[in-house]
Amino acid sequence: MSGPSLRQLHAHHAIHEGALSGALTKTEEVEDLLRAKEYEVARQAADHLLEYWETRIISHADAEEEGFYQEMIDQQPELKETVADLTRDHDILRIIAADIKKLLVEEGVSYEVMKQFHALLVVNAIHSREEERLLLHGPSI
Repeated sequence: MSGPSLRQLHAHHAIHEGALSGALTKTEEVEDLLRAKEYEVARQAADHLLEYWETRIISHADAEEEGFYQEMIDQQPELKETVADLTRDHDILRIIAADIKKLLVEEGVSYEVMKQFHALLVVNAIHSREEERLLLHGPSI
């Protein structure tokens, strides 16, 4: 069974907003370091940013899949396809994170790595909005 914060719109939204805000701030930090030509520190910051995605955002996705999503399907079987779509969003986040990890090893912090970090931000923002709307009856935008 998932924790109560995953089942309440306000609390779940706060989790999403806090995680996304942190990812955005950390992405901007990497970009600032690159502009300042602090390449070694930028690489360390990029590694920390990737770790943040894995431990804060992707681990939240894992928790949703391990309990919350199944509870939603148990309560409303018609949500099965919606949950499958949301799980696919999580898979896309995992794929992008794995690609970033590989790119960081192969080429360090590059334009392509930063594009991928921005892709994580966009996919996650859309996913969170849709998850809140479809599962927790949040606002339509």
